[in-house]
Amino acid sequence: MSQTVRTRPGGSARTLSEAYDTALLDLDGVVYAGGNAIVHAVESLGVARDGGMRLAYVTNNALRTPDAVAEHLTELGIATKASDVITSAQAVARLIADQVPAGARVLVIGGEGLRVALRERGLEPVESAEDEPVAVVQGYGGPELPWGRFAEACYAIARGVPWFASNTDLTIPSARGIAPGNGAAVEVVRIATGAEPQVAGKPLPPMHRETVLRTGAERPLVVGDRMDTDIEGAFNGEVDSLLVLTGVADGAQLLAAPPQHRPTYVDADLRGLLTGQPDVTDEGDGFRCGGWTASAGEKRLELTGDGEALDGLRALCAAAWTAAGDGTCALDGGKALARLGL
Repeated sequence: MSQTVRTRPGGSARTLSEAYDTALLDLDGVVYAGGNAIVHAVESLGVARDGGMRLAYVTNNALRTPDAVAEHLTELGIATKASDVITSAQAVARLIADQVPAGARVLVIGGEGLRVALRERGLEPVESAEDEPVAVVQGYGGPELPWGRFAEACYAIARGVPWFASNTDLTIPSARGIAPGNGAAVEVVRIATGAEPQVAGKPLPPMHRETVLRTGAERPLVVGDRMDTDIEGAFNGEVDSLLVLTGVADGAQLLAAPPQHRPTYVDADLRGLLTGQPDVTDEGDGFRCGGWTASAGEKRLELTGDGEALDGLRALCAAAWTAAGDGTCALDGGKALARLGL
C-alpha cells in the first residue's frame, strides 16, 4: 500500500487475527512490562496463535538474546521459539556486517544480545577501544551498565571508528514505571563526541528489513505501544498497525499524532487482536464510532454520547486528525479525554 495521510482509525469486519497472517509484536509495554505479563496478553496471544496467526516478537531492546526472550515468553505461558524473536541487535549486526570485513572486531557497549548477534554475522565482539575495533555498537545494557562503558565508546569514536546504535528509544517501560532507554545512553555519547550513529532499530528501514527476512510475513500487522517506533516503523514499511494502550502511548499523544504516528487500529490491549475493529463514519460535521460523536470546534474537541470509551477515543482521533490535516492537532482534547477516563 502507499503511504497516505491517515485521518481516522481503520475498521475491520473480520477479527485482526484472521485478517492478517502474522502479528509483528513489540515486547516491552505490549506483552510484558518489567518481565511480568501484561493483563490479557498471554490468553489473547494463545487464542490468536491457535486460530492460525503467526506470532513474531520484534523488539528494539538489544539486551537479551532471542533464546533468552523465547525462554521468558514460554515461562509466561506463550510457547515461543528463538526463531520467533527478532531484535534490534540482529538488525544492527547485519548493518555492520554489510560495511566491515568478515571477522572484524566490534567494540560492544551493551549486553549479551549484541554479542550473540555479532557472532552470528561472523564478527568478533571486543570490550576495549584498545582492542583495535573497526566499529562501535551501542545497545541497551540494562540499569547496571557501568558509566565507564560510555567513555570506552567515546575513545574509539574520537579515533574515527564508525558508531552504530541498535535503537534510540529514549525510554523503556518497567514494572515500576518509565525508565531511561538506549536512546538516553546514545545521547550521552553523542554529546561527548559530537558524532552521529547509524541506527538500525524501529522505526528505521534496517529493522523492517530484518523482520521481513526472518518472518516471511505476507500480510503483517505491526502491534506496539509506541507511536515513534512501532507505528512509525509500520508507516515506513507501508503495513498496517495496531496501537495498544498498555505502555508508553496515551490518549493525548494519540490525538496529537502526526501522520506517520497514526495507527490503523487502536485498542486497550492485546484482546484487540481477537475482535473486529469498528468503523469510524462521517456524522454531520463530525465523526461517529459506536455511541459517540466527536467534532473539532474552533479551539477544542467536542464529544457527545456514551458507550465504550475506546469508541469515543476513535471518534476523537478522527476529529483531531482531520482538523490537523498533515500536521499535528493543536486543539484541546483534555476535557473530552477526561470524560472517557483516558
